[in-house]
Amino acid sequence: MAGIKRALISVSDKTGVVELAKGLESLGAEILSTGGTAKALRDAGVQVTDVAAYTGSPEILDGRVKTLHPKIHGGLLGRRSLKAHVEQMSQHGIGPIDVVVVNLYPFESTIAKPDCQFEDAIENIDIGGPSMLRSAAKNHEDVLVLVDPADYARVLDAVKGNTATAALRRELAMKVFQHTARYDGLIAAYLEKQARGGEVKFPTVLSLQFELAETLRYGENPHQQGAFYRERHSNEPSVSRGKILHGKAMSYNNFLDANSALELVKEYDETAVAIIKHNNPCGVALGATPVESYVKARETDPVSAFGGVIAFNRIVDMAAAKEITSTFVEVVIAPGFAEDALAELKRKKDLRLLDVGPLTKGKQDGFDLKKLVGGLIVQDRDLGVLADLRALTVPTVRKPTDEEYASCSFAWKVCKHVKSNAIIYAKPGQTVGIGAGQMSRVDSVKLAAMKAQMPVKGCVMASDAFFPFRDGLDAAAEAGITAVIQPGGSIRDAEVVKAADEHGMAMILTGMRHFRH
Repeated sequence: MAGIKRALISVSDKTGVVELAKGLESLGAEILSTGGTAKALRDAGVQVTDVAAYTGSPEILDGRVKTLHPKIHGGLLGRRSLKAHVEQMSQHGIGPIDVVVVNLYPFESTIAKPDCQFEDAIENIDIGGPSMLRSAAKNHEDVLVLVDPADYARVLDAVKGNTATAALRRELAMKVFQHTARYDGLIAAYLEKQARGGEVKFPTVLSLQFELAETLRYGENPHQQGAFYRERHSNEPSVSRGKILHGKAMSYNNFLDANSALELVKEYDETAVAIIKHNNPCGVALGATPVESYVKARETDPVSAFGGVIAFNRIVDMAAAKEITSTFVEVVIAPGFAEDALAELKRKKDLRLLDVGPLTKGKQDGFDLKKLVGGLIVQDRDLGVLADLRALTVPTVRKPTDEEYASCSFAWKVCKHVKSNAIIYAKPGQTVGIGAGQMSRVDSVKLAAMKAQMPVKGCVMASDAFFPFRDGLDAAAEAGITAVIQPGGSIRDAEVVKAADEHGMAMILTGMRHFRH
């Protein structure tokens, strides 16, 4: 499109707009604009025609009507290849508009303000902007439409080189409709809150937008295709926001395991390490240093830890790096890597290193989503924590010792991240056996004992849900467990507590379940 005659520019975000306008002006384009954009361009030396002067109609209704005019939308929608359209445009004095540059009133940032008033929100619902964008995008064969400042430079280059291909035009049009769809979704969600008198947990229509971050080699299995999408505007430290420092691209399963590992170590203020395999922990530990935590976590189940995904909640130092490189590891996630440690880890060419930055921001509220065939089930994230175990009910004759309280606190946090039915055997700051994903709770109890690589005697047991029968307690006692932390709530709680008393166990009832499917 070498012969651009006219460009309309009206933006709230003025990033890069002066350079773009000057570039278009240098190609002979007339620049149409409104309000603050027109002033900014004039101040920068760009010759601007006000839209009101161009249409012959002044802005009215406090600026609510500026660009809603046949000379604007006719200039955008008229198809240059149709003789009838060209003739009608000529008859009505409508000139073609070849480039549209628009971004919208800042509705999202307006409603995010704590003191936002309803009237302010309504006035920040853009009408003219989306209308121009949609008109231009519909007629993208003839009109280049820009909604993203990141596209300004490449589109200007394409215009100068007469290389604005059909594919580029369709891409720009696609971005418009993605942008306006999200914008309308935000408005609808806000108005639903207002209509229903406040915060709406589950809206009548759930609109979600995620941006394609990368396509994956394949999905969970090689016969499945896969991709990774990133949520907009999330600033919680996460795998999704992490930076790959080294190694091959992350796989679908790497992302799943890395997310599970990081979310687990975020539970602890102490120096913690989690090793994940097939989306389940196979070792978790606390220590005075990262290397101590890692070695202790690996000791839980060295066989399963081989080829695992490791998360640290502290910067990885040289001592930890040397231990990591002593065996096969898929991914290491951490809030940072010491310079010498990074060099050591990079000696493993396929080892993926993911830096998620400082873990200073807490976990944010949000949805946990699971796709069904033909539907979606939605719940709050499981952010339940127990602030003080000593304030909880102890129904047994024997009370936990200080060491048992500490071990139960540690194990309970691990239990939350293990597939149900979940059983954790632990001693202070270290998992000893993990029984995951069994269909009966007693089988998970037995599996934890079977998996234990260290003596179980004197350990505690955490259970993600209540014990339906006493058999789980009997099996745990046989393995050497001395204290139990579990939600309670079974109709046979009395029977279960009696079993604990018979075995001299202490028991803590949390009243909180942590199913994980």
